[in-house]
Amino acid sequence: MKNVPKIAAIHDMSGIGRCSMTVIMPVLSALGCQVCPLPTALLSNHSEFKNFYFFDFTQHMEEYFSNWEKNNAEFDCVYSGFIGSEMQIDIMLDIISRIKNKKDALVVVDPVMGDHGITYKTYNGRMVEKMSHLVHEADIITPNMTEASILLGEKYSDEKIDTNMLKSYLKRLCSLGPDIAVITGITSQDGENINACYDKKEDCYWKVPFKFVGKRYPGTGDLFTSLLVGYLMNGKILPEAIEEASRFVSLAVESTYEAGTPSSEGVLFEKIMKELYSEVENYKYTTL
Repeated sequence: MKNVPKIAAIHDMSGIGRCSMTVIMPVLSALGCQVCPLPTALLSNHSEFKNFYFFDFTQHMEEYFSNWEKNNAEFDCVYSGFIGSEMQIDIMLDIISRIKNKKDALVVVDPVMGDHGITYKTYNGRMVEKMSHLVHEADIITPNMTEASILLGEKYSDEKIDTNMLKSYLKRLCSLGPDIAVITGITSQDGENINACYDKKEDCYWKVPFKFVGKRYPGTGDLFTSLLVGYLMNGKILPEAIEEASRFVSLAVESTYEAGTPSSEGVLFEKIMKELYSEVENYKYTTL
């Protein structure tokens, strides 16, 4: 039996609401990966609920990780998400460097900064600048259009994006450091709902269509990137991994909508876990 990929997951933990670590751990575990959580914050539930408890884990992150080091832990992947402060980004940059000094780990950064044209209240200009440093150390980044616009210093537009502008955004994101940029949740000028990517080493653009359900749920970004990481760790090539992830997220959103679940509860991925192993029969991804 081959070794199980070990992933250092640096995210917040929200007890209720199906986002961050409570999505990442079961999904990646089901895809045959060992998830080692390093919390950035502990929340009773995510912040879209009226009331929530928040515990900042910044002061504990270094000691927490140093004990992994003392036990000679090695990782195949570092995967980061929500960040609560500038200091956390500095800590994470140091952790990534120390992990990569031991093993050539894949670094995946989901730059969780905003959505639907709105930057999260926890972010200021200095944190955006710091995030660019973290993105520089990544192999893969997975921003939505809002986050792509923030990283590139562009004004967000909810207009449908044309192919030339999309390719420009993707290439410019890769010029910030990563080998691969994936922009999620795009509506193209042709009215397609797609996720799109650029692979700098291959100099190749891909677009992956997905089934759109007009309902928003928190945690779908965490779900998508977790699936992408899991499928890549299982040997899928990049566009296949994106399409498998896109398919599962669409199924999860659709089944949640049909169940009439409150949006604050996130998507009912637990009900469709078996679909993780039902591979796409006829891939629909194409070059962009």
